[in-house]
This record gives sequence, C-alpha cells and structure tokens, in this order.
Amino acid sequence: MTDHNLELDGLLQEAEDRLQERFRQIDLTARQNQKKVLQAFWDERVSSSDLSGSTGYGLDDLGRDKLERIYAEAFGAEAALVRPQIVSGTHALRLGLFGVLRPGDEIVFATGKPYDTLEGVIGLRPVSGSLAEWGVSHQIVPLRDDGEVDMPRVLALISPRTKAVFFQRSRGYAMRPALSIRTLRACFLEVRKVAENVVIMVDNCYGEFVESLEPSAVGADLVMGSLIKNPGAGIMTTGGYVVGTAEAVSHAAEQLTAPGVGGEYGPTHDFLRPLYQSLFLAPHVVGQALKGSLLAAYVLERLGLAVSPRWEEEKSDLILSIIFGDANKLLAFCRAVQSTAPIDSFVRPEADAMAGYDDPVVMAAGTFVQGASLELSADAPMRPPFIGYLQGGLTYEHVYLAVSRIAEELRSLPKH
Repeated sequence: MTDHNLELDGLLQEAEDRLQERFRQIDLTARQNQKKVLQAFWDERVSSSDLSGSTGYGLDDLGRDKLERIYAEAFGAEAALVRPQIVSGTHALRLGLFGVLRPGDEIVFATGKPYDTLEGVIGLRPVSGSLAEWGVSHQIVPLRDDGEVDMPRVLALISPRTKAVFFQRSRGYAMRPALSIRTLRACFLEVRKVAENVVIMVDNCYGEFVESLEPSAVGADLVMGSLIKNPGAGIMTTGGYVVGTAEAVSHAAEQLTAPGVGGEYGPTHDFLRPLYQSLFLAPHVVGQALKGSLLAAYVLERLGLAVSPRWEEEKSDLILSIIFGDANKLLAFCRAVQSTAPIDSFVRPEADAMAGYDDPVVMAAGTFVQGASLELSADAPMRPPFIGYLQGGLTYEHVYLAVSRIAEELRSLPKH
C-alpha cells in the first residue's frame, strides 16, 4: 500500500471517529421514524391481502386506501394521495398548486426562486399551461443573506388575493441551508397570525425522515414529494405523494384524475407491495444516506473544499453542496461518483441540455431507478461558481467507498 493510500485511509478513519456522536443522533431519529411508521401499519392492521393491487379504474382498492391512511398518519396529516401515476416531485407539486389555486389568486414563494423544474409550472419561463397563463400571479421573496426566510417581507406581501404561501424545504440548486422543521414551524405560525386561511404549501423533496417530524405535522396544509427520493427507500421505480388537509389533498387528487372523480380512481397494478415495503424501509435507508453525507462533508472539507452544510452543522435534507470553482474539478467529481455506481460505472458523464433547466446539467447517476436521488448520485448545472450537489446512498458502505474514490480523483488533478 502506498503512502498516499495510507494517508487517505487515515483521513477516512479520522472522519469516522469524529462523526460517531452525529451518527448516534441519526440512528436515534431513524428509530423514532421507524416507530412512527410501524405504528401506522399496526393501527391500519395491514395484511397480505392489502398488497394485491388493482387494475382498470382502480375502484374499491382497499390496499391503496389503507396505504394512504398510513402515509397520512406517519406524516401527521389528515389525508394523503400516494400514487404510481405521479411521475416526479415536480408533478406532485403541480397537482398541489393547480389544485389549490384559481384564476385571480396569488401565491407568495417565501424561500426565493423555486427549483428549476418548477419555473415553467408557475410561469417564470414561458411554457404552455403555466399558472401565469391561467391567471395566477406570484411574488418571490429572496432569502436573507444568511439563508434564513425573510418573514417580515413575506408577511408584508400577503394580501386578500394571496391564496397560498410556498416553502421549499431543500436547497435545490442554491447555496443556502435547508429549512429545519423548527424553522418551518416558526414560519407557519407567523403566517397564520396574519392570514389564518391561507394555504401553506411545502416542497418536501429530499427532506422526508431526515428529522422526526414532517412539515404537515407542524402546520403545513399541503406537503408534496417524490417516491424515487426518500420515502421510496430506493425500491420504488416511480410515484409521488401529496399529504395535508383532507380538502387540499382532495383538490390535488382531482388534478391527477378529473374533477368529481379525484382519488377514487387510480389502479395500483403490482405497485402496492413495494409501496408498503418502501415506506417501512425508508427511515433506515434515509439514515444511511445521512451518515454518508456527513462523511463526505468531513473528508471534502479536509481536502480544502467549501461544503454546505459542514459536518458539524444541522442537516434537514439529504443534499451536500460542494463549491469547486472550476468546471473541470466539478466534472471530475461527478465522474468519480459515477465510477463507483453499481450500474453504468463505466459511463463518463458530460454536461448537456436537460428539459426543465436553463443551463447544461451534468448528472452522475448509476442508479437502479432512473433519477432516483435517494440512491447515491451527484448533479450540477454547469454555471459559476460550479457547485456540485451530492445526495443519497442506500448503504453507508457504498458512500464510504465512493468518498474514497472521489478523494483519490480530486487529489490527482493538476494543481493550478
């Protein structure tokens, strides 16, 4: 073994030694979330007959209806819509937005410009069928310089026309902190003081089971996300969810099917078994990904890179942001991630145009499920300051090996 390898092994061992207390906290949260999910299974008396699925219209699908009640209980909500027909987190968000908003309404985005793929939905980019085209206006409140929500400005913009206030929990493609449940609860309380009936909406992608409570348990009316992220535990091949008040979820369901039909339609085919099983596994798998993210943060920071959040800081989503400041370093990082994947490890990622994004995007995703970002993956829009986003990891062991490879590749780059 070379001195270089010994040095890297020493750094990884140092990281694990320093992270033991953080790992213990993650295990405790995973245990709390596992108990919450299991309690919902027990309360609904899940049996093997609930895993059978339905075809056609999906009428009287008792297993589907029971699963949605379990989601509602686990997420601290009144109701849930959990369907394989929801193809992405953006689709789930679209259902919630169009379900709640009507022509002449206004929505306030409290956490700055929303994630890139939502820009077309609300009308920041001119596309057919956006909220703007339907006569729904919007206000965007940038985050403060410290990354916190500018609540005085948000509250000042709420008017009689304001139907909804929208919070994005995760950082998305932005160098800002994810919002903790504690922060979201405080924001929701302030909104309620000035607008009791406004609909509070949350993009929960990458945040599920990172903490012991979900936004719907602390005051959100509508919370949306993807099943190829956290709650799908790496085994769901498609799907999304909407949880919240019974009225708001009902409106979202009518966007998925048709007004007057709503959640009564929707066959589950062979998806019920993985839908149930993934929810059961999700608290543990999310914990594995979180441990891997802390390890990556520690090692990459020791290699001289700026990361967010740092290893000792609070995490409220799965994403780790790494500032490379150089396109070649960013590409090398993504290629190192790809080279450790179980699928397509031999593929060399390149930046290219991608639907829903203004900039070319590079993606390292040798995943079993296309785009499944609870699996170890990395992506980045190719724009200065060339920030890479690392997320996921079904097992801590996989992330450990990937971090070792990433460190090797970055250290081998020519020094400028």
